[in-house]
Amino acid sequence: MSTQVINDDTIKLLRECNAGIKMGISSIDEVLDNVKSSDLKAVLTHCKQQHEQLENDTREILNDYHDSGKDPHPVAKGMSWIKTNFKLAVEDSDAVIADLITDGCNMGVKSLRRYLNEYEAAEEKVKDLTKRLIQIEEDAANDIKKFL
Repeated sequence: MSTQVINDDTIKLLRECNAGIKMGISSIDEVLDNVKSSDLKAVLTHCKQQHEQLENDTREILNDYHDSGKDPHPVAKGMSWIKTNFKLAVEDSDAVIADLITDGCNMGVKSLRRYLNEYEAAEEKVKDLTKRLIQIEEDAANDIKKFL
């Protein structure tokens, strides 16, 4: 396989991780002020901090490739915002927040696994970063289950 293909897959996978991380941070920020339980707030704050660290790691690698990354798709972000605000308007509870975040984590894991398969020529360090992000998402969903 040529170096160009590896770099293309590497950059594409990094961009998708970058967009997913930004979406995760944004989603947590949307709900954090509505959380009533200090335990749930702690789980979400920890998850956000992990995402912020991975965002920094991703940005460093993207900078090495002279790439600016990728923002979440505006329609996906808008639909997420509408869904979140609608559900919280109907029932402002930690269970609703846990449900929303769990759905987001599950969608993130599904997308990231698809991107790992699609960009199989990506460099190992980027695949490892993607796997770390998947693990963070899976751990968050498991930690949040008790609030559903």
